[in-house]
Amino acid sequence: MGACRCGVGKGIGQVIGGVIPFIYFAKNNGSLLKFVKTKLEIKPLLKACANGISELLTNISASAVSILYNLQLMKFIGEDGVSAYGVLMYVQLVFFAIEIGYSIGSAPIIAYNYGSGNKAELKSMFKKSMLILCVSGVVLSGLAQALAYPLAKLFVGYDKELFTLTVSAFRKFSFSFIFSGITIFASGFFTALSNGFISAVLSVLRSLVFQIIFIYLLPHLFGVDGIWWAMFATEACAFTVSFIMFYVNGKRYGYM
Repeated sequence: MGACRCGVGKGIGQVIGGVIPFIYFAKNNGSLLKFVKTKLEIKPLLKACANGISELLTNISASAVSILYNLQLMKFIGEDGVSAYGVLMYVQLVFFAIEIGYSIGSAPIIAYNYGSGNKAELKSMFKKSMLILCVSGVVLSGLAQALAYPLAKLFVGYDKELFTLTVSAFRKFSFSFIFSGITIFASGFFTALSNGFISAVLSVLRSLVFQIIFIYLLPHLFGVDGIWWAMFATEACAFTVSFIMFYVNGKRYGYM
């Protein structure tokens, strides 16, 4: 019954969010956006799909990586490891949502200033974004450290061993938030600059290649703890590659 109500609520939210803008733009208004007759143009659609391929790859690889994590956890720890990982993923979604929200929200501003040739504003946006994301990364990591105990208690407080495992895993995993804001922003930044290739490279390295390497490598070097450090190692490497791309392409796009 609760799930049904939740589904109905989401449906109503989607309808309201779609009907109100439709009514507004269907009428004569002062906006430059309005409904007009159009025709199918394949080239712009293909270009848009190519530019946004990094987001597609990120979503596809997320499921594959989760499977690999679960397989390694079952191998080295067992069911408790999978349970602890589930808690980490719930918290990660909330923390990543903040950084993804900033990346998505800033993309139109970046694209507009790049398209209009306003390099001064583009530089300002880039510098401010770097500052905001570096500070927020440290804050989110510190917050995750502070919340490790109460959140683990909330989810798995019923089992002492699982609770201890989750807190330990949480505190290792949370260091990844220091770098994740920059790495998420980097892919979205180059998408906004219409460079789908660099965006896709950054996305694939971060969400798939680095994670696969460290998921399998670190446990053999550091045991069980290596699994929990895999995300931190992934984000650190992705952070390094992102800054290289920022530096190499800075003059080309005029944001440095």
